[in-house]
Amino acid sequence: MRRFNFSMVGAALASLLILSVAHSAFAQTYPNKPVKMIIPFPPGGTLDSVGRQLAQKLSVQLGQQFIVENRPGGNGIIGADVVAKAPTDGYTLLFNASTFTTAPMTMKQVPYSVENDFSPVALVAKAPLSVAINKNLPVTDVKSLMAYAKANPEKMTFAVGSVGSAGHLATELLKKNGGLDYTVVPYKGTAPAFQDLIGGQIDGFIDPILGSLQYHKSGLLRVIAVTSAKRAPNLPDVPTVGETIPGYEFYSWYGLWAPTKVPNDIKELLNAQVNKALVTDLKDTLVQQGLIVSGGRMDEFQKFQASDMSRSQKLIKEANIRID
Repeated sequence: MRRFNFSMVGAALASLLILSVAHSAFAQTYPNKPVKMIIPFPPGGTLDSVGRQLAQKLSVQLGQQFIVENRPGGNGIIGADVVAKAPTDGYTLLFNASTFTTAPMTMKQVPYSVENDFSPVALVAKAPLSVAINKNLPVTDVKSLMAYAKANPEKMTFAVGSVGSAGHLATELLKKNGGLDYTVVPYKGTAPAFQDLIGGQIDGFIDPILGSLQYHKSGLLRVIAVTSAKRAPNLPDVPTVGETIPGYEFYSWYGLWAPTKVPNDIKELLNAQVNKALVTDLKDTLVQQGLIVSGGRMDEFQKFQASDMSRSQKLIKEANIRID
């Protein structure tokens, strides 16, 4: 009969206790040096703007610099992979949009797993999107957009800033639910897409409101609708898509992630600090930019992410969105 080795069990339990105490002590001193926040897209645009504003608040609240580092490339894959392979000490974090969870669904191979290699730390905000149209087109609302597209089959073009992004999925959903006929044209970022929309090389572009707001107000393009359930506070005269196409609703969203093996105490601390930042003047700033401030617990973010990924997977499959 095999004898049970109590000394080995005791040693194992002692090791676990020491590790737990070490993690807890580490969390109490965190952060004691600058924290790197990776944004896997170029500077500019809504994602970069929100990330930098949040980093500034966290720097003040925690007494250490949260340094934004843009690592663009591969539709966000390159920057995310840097975080996936970073030391699990909480000093390298990922700030990204919902593209982070959807882009890998469009690719044959990705060097990490969204679900297994990353922990959702905090949902920061949701971003209603704007349906922007070239100002020279005879399109002033969703109804006239549908009429124009029907009268000009296969002639209309809509830009997407990145394949598999919220803007891309919203564009495909509008095409499907509105019975529209237009060609989707991928761009490498939102800036060149807006340039071509203003210049008339492209007809339409769906992107977070903040990106199109200045161009709309200056008359360089025309925002004809927003994708939120209610009208946006900073565009009160612009109707929702749902006012013409019942049930249509779509958002981009922004969050903070950490490598999965970062100690839970550190992730909880970061979650608490993000929630704290979202009840300061940062909230008012984000609302003025057309965003819906979120926050909440880590487990709530995890459930939200899983639900959103399920919906996106269905859209991507139906529209056959792939990056070869």
